[in-house]
Parts: sequence; structure tokens; C-alpha cells
Amino acid sequence: MKLFFSIAILFYVNNSFAQLDTTGLISNDSNFVIVHKDPRLDLLVKKQAYINEYTSRNARRTDKGYRIMIISTNSRDEVYNAKAKVYTYFPELKAYVWYQSPYFRLKAGNFMDKKDAESYQKRLNSYFPRGVFIMKDVIEVKPGKMDDELDQP
Repeated sequence: MKLFFSIAILFYVNNSFAQLDTTGLISNDSNFVIVHKDPRLDLLVKKQAYINEYTSRNARRTDKGYRIMIISTNSRDEVYNAKAKVYTYFPELKAYVWYQSPYFRLKAGNFMDKKDAESYQKRLNSYFPRGVFIMKDVIEVKPGKMDDELDQP
């Protein structure tokens, strides 16, 4: 039985290689597949590519502004505890942990105006008694609402 299957497989493989020409392509045209696609698929792909580019470009926007330096320490645990405290009491602020050897620093917020940063500074001082400081930094700018540009292909 095994001999029969072995001979059948050898015969099949031999016939398969006999159909190949010198370029390695199958010479019999009946083995090619023709794909018919809807031209609207190309429009959908272009629109999705545009949306991806538009959203990623806006997500990367930065500008000059202010952040609040909350803590600068050698202890990683201390910084992450402070970050948790910021997210607990100020969920609207985004907190950033920076490592500059040997210090871990925690900055919070993306403020365009110094007055906005000062109002948060006063509120944060009650939770962080060592003091928090306003500093100039490159901040993330929130993208505006997607306008009607997305309707353009």
C-alpha cells in the first residue's frame, strides 16, 4: 500500500515538473488565475490612506508652551507614585516621565498660556508640598476637529 502511494506521488511530481518551462513559469495558461475587482476598492484604499496620513500628521503636532515640573528625583518609584497622584486628582492633565541620568523627572500638562499653567500650579502645590514649577517646554498640541477635508479623496 505504501509502495502504491509512493509511486503515485512520484508520478504526480514528475508530471508537475514536466509542465514547467525553462523560466520556471507554468506553460499551461489554464493554471493562471484572473482576478476581477471592483474599481471602488481603489477609491476606498486611497481614502483610508488619506485619513491615516491626516490623523497621524495631526497627532504629531507640537508647539512651544509650558509644562509643570512636579518632581525630580533619583527614585523611580517616587516618580511613578507622583504620576499616579496626578492622574488621580487631575485626570485632564497628561503626565510625562523623563529620565535624564541619574534623575527621573515628572512633568504635567500642555499649556499654551502661562496663566493656565499658574492656575494648575496653585492647585498642584497642595498635593506636592515640595513645590511645583512652571517651565517652558515643547508641548503636544491637540488636533482640531476633523473638518470636511476627509470627504476629499
